[in-house]
Amino acid sequence: MHHVPEQAKRDLLAVCRRLYERGLVAGTDGNVSLRISKDLLLATPTGMSKGALAAGDLVLCDLEGRPQGGTRRLTTEIKIHTAVYAAREDVCAVVHAHPPYATAFAVAGLTPSENMMPEAYLAVGKVALAPYGTPSTDELADSLRPFVRDYDAILLSNHGAVATGRDVVSAYHRMEALEQLCRISAIARQLGGARALNKAQIEQLEAIRGVYGTHDADAPCWNCGSPPHAPASDATGTGASPLRPAGPVTEAQVRDAARRVLRTLRAE
Repeated sequence: MHHVPEQAKRDLLAVCRRLYERGLVAGTDGNVSLRISKDLLLATPTGMSKGALAAGDLVLCDLEGRPQGGTRRLTTEIKIHTAVYAAREDVCAVVHAHPPYATAFAVAGLTPSENMMPEAYLAVGKVALAPYGTPSTDELADSLRPFVRDYDAILLSNHGAVATGRDVVSAYHRMEALEQLCRISAIARQLGGARALNKAQIEQLEAIRGVYGTHDADAPCWNCGSPPHAPASDATGTGASPLRPAGPVTEAQVRDAARRVLRTLRAE
């Protein structure tokens, strides 16, 4: 019998409720998973509202999407999740949702620019647009594979969005930040267009990137013990947030970088 940490259940359920309460899913939309060991996932069931799930509704499965425990039927879109985990050892959670503004971008065949504002650049990264794939089929999972190694946020054409993270809370935060980015992008377009951050401002943000996050970037996942191996293609500007800062960042460096960013923004 597999042991499932109680905190993992609580976090997954809290994320599901938050997705529903924030309007990032509707009806029985969306699905969420997290690693509880190197080759075992805890995931949401199919056909149930994410706002009404209980711990007993969650399902265990392996990295092939085969059920390993639970009384409910596993989400039919588990192939999205297993495609990500197969390509990204550093990812320990996947959130798939249908946020209105992000999905509108996906339906329009557009991607928002992460260079619009500091929060988007640091919390979301470059956003990919995967071609359309029929939900719950290999086609959808296959449409993601060219992007999952280099992007933490992916729009699914005419469908929705996928966000990944080192834990289920950070994956959810990325999904919420993606929706906020798309919402602001849409409003900025109505006002005549957004002004992108310049090269100097981006470099200043890179200097403080390592201080963002709620955990040690080098620490193994607390659920599964997986070390944070960065993908081979991971590099600044490719889309995936660097998991290992180039070196320790001091508070003085953070304050200095923040002051320089603010001065430059005010001068624009």
